[in-house]
Amino acid sequence: MESHPGVPMRSPRELLRASEIRPRKSMGQHFLADPNVAALIVRRAQFEPDDVVLEIGAGLGALTLPLAAQVKHVLAVESDRKIAALLGSEVLAAGASNVTIIERDILQLDIKALAGKSDASLKVVGNLPYHISSQVLIRLIRFREVIDAAFLMFQKEVAERLTARPGSKTYGRLSVLIQYCAKIYPLVSVAASAFFPKPKVDSQVVGIEFHHPVTFQATDEGLLFQIVRAAFGKRRKTLRNALLGSNLGFGDKRVSAALELAGIDSRRRAETLSVKEFVTLSNLLQGET
Repeated sequence: MESHPGVPMRSPRELLRASEIRPRKSMGQHFLADPNVAALIVRRAQFEPDDVVLEIGAGLGALTLPLAAQVKHVLAVESDRKIAALLGSEVLAAGASNVTIIERDILQLDIKALAGKSDASLKVVGNLPYHISSQVLIRLIRFREVIDAAFLMFQKEVAERLTARPGSKTYGRLSVLIQYCAKIYPLVSVAASAFFPKPKVDSQVVGIEFHHPVTFQATDEGLLFQIVRAAFGKRRKTLRNALLGSNLGFGDKRVSAALELAGIDSRRRAETLSVKEFVTLSNLLQGET
């Protein structure tokens, strides 16, 4: 890993102990404790001075402060009231006047409205808690019209699923949804030892560059996402049977005709289909070619 002097930061262990705060397992709180890792993430993401960055799960400011030194403004979202208060103290002590702390749940935040107030497309950074990482990703996909790129830290196995290719065991619903609308690539590997408290697994930061517009456009994106969910909902079933057994209401004749027109063998399973094949199938089932 490349070395970097980093941005001065206080140890999460010391900060939490001094404030008599215990990390909350229920919120998946693991605070980045290595300033060199934080600096490497910021450098690899290649932020520009005019960037407005939405940081999800800002925690104690390990990424917030080096980001503030690089970009125009940081919108630091932290849902834990006590942690947000500590973050505010750290931001004040660092003299980072271009940081706005938002004490909200990211899953309840209107990202489009936030971008509108900033009058700029956003770049997103986040150390995502495992239990909501998929939900956060889906939300960013939903609001991608106001997001240029995202740099998100996932547990390593989740990151591997996102970048998986068709035919592999890790290729699934999230692989299709994110690859449909973005270029995704590994950015930085982060060992479990870089966090406090130390998680059980290593992490991976991935870079996500949203396509504007997407390469293969679905006529109805909502339907595409439903079809992908249904197809992977019963992975052991053939694609045809998974769709017929879903609550989408497609009849046998309609599914069989769409598969034939798409050139997809009805005996194939969801994990063998490319993103383009899913889009083609969705458009045919929607009634358009």
